[in-house]
Amino acid sequence: MKHYRVLLSEEAEQDLIDIYRYIALHDCVENADYVLDQLESICSRLTDMPERGHIPPELSRIGITSHREVNFKPYRVIYEVIRQNVFVHCILDGRRDIPSLLERRLVR
Repeated sequence: MKHYRVLLSEEAEQDLIDIYRYIALHDCVENADYVLDQLESICSRLTDMPERGHIPPELSRIGITSHREVNFKPYRVIYEVIRQNVFVHCILDGRRDIPSLLERRLVR
């Protein structure tokens, strides 16, 4: 089985920090810890079979098929596989305006 290296962009790392802070502030630290653990686990599991993710529908609609996503609802981990590397571009709350976020972050 092929193993990939997972790399988080600075924006994706900041997304994790922002998600953690928001949950810790508006809910509790224990829940923030849980969500962070789950998101980090999802990212680390991309070392095996990252192709299992699906193409984000917002990107597919505009013809971008190079990116994939996996979910820990409501959060979406959006990444791109290039050779043996998985580049995590963003980790977003799916309840937000995803088309606008993706346009600002990925469609440049």
